[in-house]
Amino acid sequence: MKKSRAYRTTRVKNVDWDRILQGREGQACWVGMDVSKDDVRAVLRWPDGEFERPWLVANPQEVGLWSTILARLAMERALTVALEPSGTYGDAMRQALQDVGITPRRVSAKAARDLAEVFDGVPSQHDGKDAAVVAELAALGKSVPWPCEASSESDQQLALWVDWLDIHRRESVTWCGRLEGLLARHWPEAWRNLTVRSATLLQLLAHYGGPAPLASDPQAARRLARWGGRFLSREKIQQLLGDAQSSQGVRQTAYDLERMRKYAGKALAARGEVRRARRELRLLGRKNAMIQAIEPVVGLITACVLYVYLGDPRDYHCGAAYRKAMGLNLKERSSGRWQGQLKITKRGHPQVRRWLYLSALRSIRKARLWTWYQAKKEKDRGRPRGALVGIMRRLALAIYRVRVSGEPFEAERLFPGRKRA
Repeated sequence: MKKSRAYRTTRVKNVDWDRILQGREGQACWVGMDVSKDDVRAVLRWPDGEFERPWLVANPQEVGLWSTILARLAMERALTVALEPSGTYGDAMRQALQDVGITPRRVSAKAARDLAEVFDGVPSQHDGKDAAVVAELAALGKSVPWPCEASSESDQQLALWVDWLDIHRRESVTWCGRLEGLLARHWPEAWRNLTVRSATLLQLLAHYGGPAPLASDPQAARRLARWGGRFLSREKIQQLLGDAQSSQGVRQTAYDLERMRKYAGKALAARGEVRRARRELRLLGRKNAMIQAIEPVVGLITACVLYVYLGDPRDYHCGAAYRKAMGLNLKERSSGRWQGQLKITKRGHPQVRRWLYLSALRSIRKARLWTWYQAKKEKDRGRPRGALVGIMRRLALAIYRVRVSGEPFEAERLFPGRKRA
């Protein structure tokens, strides 16, 4: 690649292939691609370290044409095609390559970012350069096979309901947050007996919209008893009715009542979908051996999430690699006398860490973990985050150990302490 305007792109339709391949008959080559929503930048690398200028492929209009061209190149030489993970934008390209008999390969996004400045002496990153860096990494052997293969039907069902659970859980949190603000204005006394995420309070608000309609309904006590069931005592019902009659909140207009009803209805519907997703995941999880194996460590729902995003722990060469895939490995930035604080990398999917965090909160109820948690929290001046992250890191290793060795899970072994003579 010439240094003058080295990353100037050419439409793939206008490429003079006879000129490019002249004198390079039979030579192996590596093609790196940077995939975006609208186009693909591709760069070809030769064994002598020379690069061709980037080619521009419209995504997805010219994906079929580009895969056909690559198939012709592969007939005459050893061809390696590598991509950088870019969400779902590159899935159509991977499928097209698979259809013509080329197995795409994947390079690490972090490796591409780290090599950017070494590659041409400039730390900047853009599409043409990224494609060249991907081709360079593939030539150095820093890529792994990335076939586009459909997973089993059970795995697809698990992925569907994990995604459905996450969507409606987020929606439920959003609507409950909005309701909390409205209750603080119009009915602040409601929190004395029920939380804003309570199904009873959501049904109450979806039906009445506020304290005034509740206080004026003679059938309110009966409705509250039916909605709350055994979880809502008569004393709480009387307190709710009394708080509604004597509320000091801002008086609601007709539009305020309608807004409260709509928000509560949306939160109630999202809550129902979350329960439905949990029910489906429990049914599917009982049929999966890996999920059943690690359920005692983190719970069934978290085990389903880990399986969908990380696969089987036995596919990793060690527990540290499995923990690294969660983004829980530590990083440090220190220089000279300045010593930086250790932090987790947060690589990988955030949903994995979110559900593992919830599992860590549940696990500290055990006596041994509670003692360690309190000691670590006191050491960190009352901040609990470091202690919870420490438990998450140990849970990741415990998952790997339980799945690989088949040993039963024992919470006391997460922090065994020092052995005494």
